[in-house]
Amino acid sequence: MTDSIADMLTRIRNALMVRHSTVAMPMSKMKVAIAKVLRDEGYIEDYKVVEEQEKPQATLYIKLKYVGKRKEQRSVITGLKRVSKPGRRIYASVEQIPWVRSGMGIAILTTPKGVITGQQSRRLNVGGEVICHVW
Repeated sequence: MTDSIADMLTRIRNALMVRHSTVAMPMSKMKVAIAKVLRDEGYIEDYKVVEEQEKPQATLYIKLKYVGKRKEQRSVITGLKRVSKPGRRIYASVEQIPWVRSGMGIAILTTPKGVITGQQSRRLNVGGEVICHVW
């Protein structure tokens, strides 16, 4: 697999379409950092890393978040879009950090300060690589 972050976003997108409560994927430090940002911003309930004896790699479990009653239930995440890809990296300075859906969504960036949202990177006055947009 060449783009594990795109695989993570696709797994989340597919699980939301069929209304699964959790989604599992192979763990990496970048995926855990993205899951932490999504949890802190209220897009997912929680995440958990489980190390299994028979598997060489740990598994990341993400508990998805839904709102509304059982019949009219809809997910908190309405869209996920991968921006910077392995074939084309997208970097943004502080002035160029995009506003997602006029501020209703978030841009997740990897910066020298860590994996943070676009709003936090503006506050810290650092730019970086735009990983994805979530709304």
